[in-house]
Amino acid sequence: VQLVDLGGGLVQPGGSLRLSCVDSMSTFHDFVMGWYRQAPGKQRELVATITNGGNTNYSDSVKGRFTISRDNAKNTVYLQMNSLKPEDTAVYYCNAQLGGYSAWGQGTQVTVSS
Repeated sequence: VQLVDLGGGLVQPGGSLRLSCVDSMSTFHDFVMGWYRQAPGKQRELVATITNGGNTNYSDSVKGRFTISRDNAKNTVYLQMNSLKPEDTAVYYCNAQLGGYSAWGQGTQVTVSS
């Protein structure tokens, strides 16, 4: 699994961004995919996950504002982020898990500021 995180940037509070994570390998559809984030001085935390069957799970802090989805034909997982808040500022990382195996993308910075 080789993951590439895309789509971060600077956005004003209340704005939207969409992150993408592309897997260059062909086994993408087997993995549970997730997005995590790490703010300065804080531990990395779960944002959302999606199974290969499309079942999703969200942290309470993003529920109702963020949507995770996947396109197995494109080996891509997305994170649509709406109603962004300054506290959403962090480096966002894509993750792929299968059994005991876990792989991470390089991370993409999301900054929410006026």
